[in-house]
Amino acid sequence: MSNLSPNKQTKIIVGLSGGVDSSVATLLLLEQGFEVEALFMKNWEEDDTDGVCTAEQDLSDAQKVADKLGVKLHTINFSADYWDDVFDHFLQEHKKGRTPNPDVLCNQKIKFKVFLEHALSLGADKIATGHYSRIDEKDKMYNLKTGLDDTKDQSYFLYLLNQQQLSKSLFPLGNITKSKVREIATKHNLITADKKDSTGICFIGERNFSEFLQTYLPKKQGDIIDQDGKFIKHHDGLAFYTIGQRKGLEIGGGFGHSGEPWFVADKRIDSNELVVVQGDHPLLYHNVLNTNNIHWINNPPKLPLACHAKIRYRQQSQACVINQGNDKCLKVIFKQPQRAITPGQSIVFYNDDTCLGGGIIEQRSNE
Repeated sequence: MSNLSPNKQTKIIVGLSGGVDSSVATLLLLEQGFEVEALFMKNWEEDDTDGVCTAEQDLSDAQKVADKLGVKLHTINFSADYWDDVFDHFLQEHKKGRTPNPDVLCNQKIKFKVFLEHALSLGADKIATGHYSRIDEKDKMYNLKTGLDDTKDQSYFLYLLNQQQLSKSLFPLGNITKSKVREIATKHNLITADKKDSTGICFIGERNFSEFLQTYLPKKQGDIIDQDGKFIKHHDGLAFYTIGQRKGLEIGGGFGHSGEPWFVADKRIDSNELVVVQGDHPLLYHNVLNTNNIHWINNPPKLPLACHAKIRYRQQSQACVINQGNDKCLKVIFKQPQRAITPGQSIVFYNDDTCLGGGIIEQRSNE
């Protein structure tokens, strides 16, 4: 966390989701002497008959945690903001055949914008969340650091945060491990101690991704072909696939020369063709990408810059060099070819344990 002396005059409002991470974050802030309140956000209004979206159960769990810890729980519905600022963009990107990352936008637009603004209106000095990251402040400049637990570090999803947002935020879990969080929750008999971590799309949950998208986007049939252009079968629309995908292709025997699985290697938007390859094929690998919509957390670095980068969450940081590209794009050259570089996803840059910022992947190629 940043340098902030706990005292009863410092009011923190925690985003309490009904999960174990935010529950323990609330507890730790109380133990540190802050004045603490909590807020539960509902951000998805779609029908819950399939039991996937667990907002009602999450609210119940959040209330039980708040009651046990003796903190006031506010509730708010940001569903309209989520639809306008996150989900609509998510759909538009898929329509273009790209693969966006809604969790990144959700943090920028919802958790650290409308939630932050609402919390400040309730008298909060800062907000806190259960993210596994750290904030370091020096000379009134804020840096985003990776979490101590490498397996849970969430700085990748936070790279769009700016100085104002970081100055008003706390990450109480940044210096501890997930196993320690579970241990603390168990010790204090929190109802969320053994609760399964949430997965899937931010605030929407784990779903059959293709089926979910098809409720919002029209089908547009095209051809699935191999690297030589041989027809294999039809697809229902490029929007329902992503680069590197294996599951859901349903390509059985009779195709190819081996029993290796098939993977999506390319999405040809102009011809509406999905290119698939077998096994760990060279077409899955590229060492260069172009990225735009660049955001730097601190002052923009001088280019070229040798650093590390991630092209997906939980990937090990990869050595690269960032160069100025055409227009406002950056050209990133990796030391080693990267598998399944995906347009629409985020690339996030690091210098040791400091998250520098990132951008949106536009194209990939080889030099």
